[in-house]
Amino acid sequence: MEKVLVTGGSGFIALHCVQQLLDKGYEVKSTVRSESKKQEILDSMSKNSSNSNNLEIVMADLLKDEGWNEAVEGCDYVLHVASPFILEVPSDENVLIKPAVEGTLRVLKACKTNKVKKVVLTSSVAAVAYGHKEQKVFDENDWSNTGPGITPYAKSKTLAEKAAWDYVNTLSDDEKFDFTVINPVAVTGPMLTSDIGTSNDLLVKLAGGSIPACPRTHMGFVDVRDVAKAHIFSMKSAATNNERIIVSDKEMFFVEMSRVLNTAGFKKAPTREMPNLLVRIMSLFIKELGGVVNSLGKEVNTDKSKAKALFDWEYISAEDSAIEATEQLVSMGLVK
Repeated sequence: MEKVLVTGGSGFIALHCVQQLLDKGYEVKSTVRSESKKQEILDSMSKNSSNSNNLEIVMADLLKDEGWNEAVEGCDYVLHVASPFILEVPSDENVLIKPAVEGTLRVLKACKTNKVKKVVLTSSVAAVAYGHKEQKVFDENDWSNTGPGITPYAKSKTLAEKAAWDYVNTLSDDEKFDFTVINPVAVTGPMLTSDIGTSNDLLVKLAGGSIPACPRTHMGFVDVRDVAKAHIFSMKSAATNNERIIVSDKEMFFVEMSRVLNTAGFKKAPTREMPNLLVRIMSLFIKELGGVVNSLGKEVNTDKSKAKALFDWEYISAEDSAIEATEQLVSMGLVK
């Protein structure tokens, strides 16, 4: 039986990777930073997978060397999903950048030492299409501009992914492992624990009516189950070796997604857009808005042809994913 390590296993995407791997019959290791997170994963998989006895939880921190060799040891494949993500702009961008870059290199070095077959890295479209003045359809050949104006999160994903490619490309033939990067857009969909995911938190704000109107922000949406499936497919597919793969169902303005929710019966979801000037003023007082100010009104469209050529399934629609997630958020008492 092949064994797979999933880093950051208590996270929104990582949990779905763990569940799908267990259901496919793999032995799974997963890293966490605390005992409370360990129990959270075990409880979730006992409810959501029939093969939870094939799961082992180990302790490892992206900011520490200890534990990574032990975590990777005995594993055939590694899905490096763990990375910090917060909506607001932190006072120090290194809060995001340092664990993203250093943690990725720690994981990859352990993979080299333990001679794993393949690593699949979770990056983001934030490493592809951010920080550009021009508007275009972005593809996997593009990289985000890490100069002034880019958010610390997008900068962290870009620098971490570039560091990963640089490291992999310096390995000798004897040291090399196969490598694929997944670049998803905003990830919505059902939750396997109380960790709702950052993109689902946007749905809470929309459906709960905590914002009166939507900032004119444009983004892609994809279901978490398809993102996890893309990781596992890529893990076993030689056709994905040395590829970056954008994973997106569709792009839309924030207000379009809000109208989807409103039409589905979540009547607190706003159907109007907020003037850009008002968003800029409000961002001085609401940290979460700081991350969208520089992208107001800009369309971020992506070329989805590579994923469509590689993957042999149809994505869950962005609309269905958001509605299903919001229904679950209501049942959890997070949307009233």
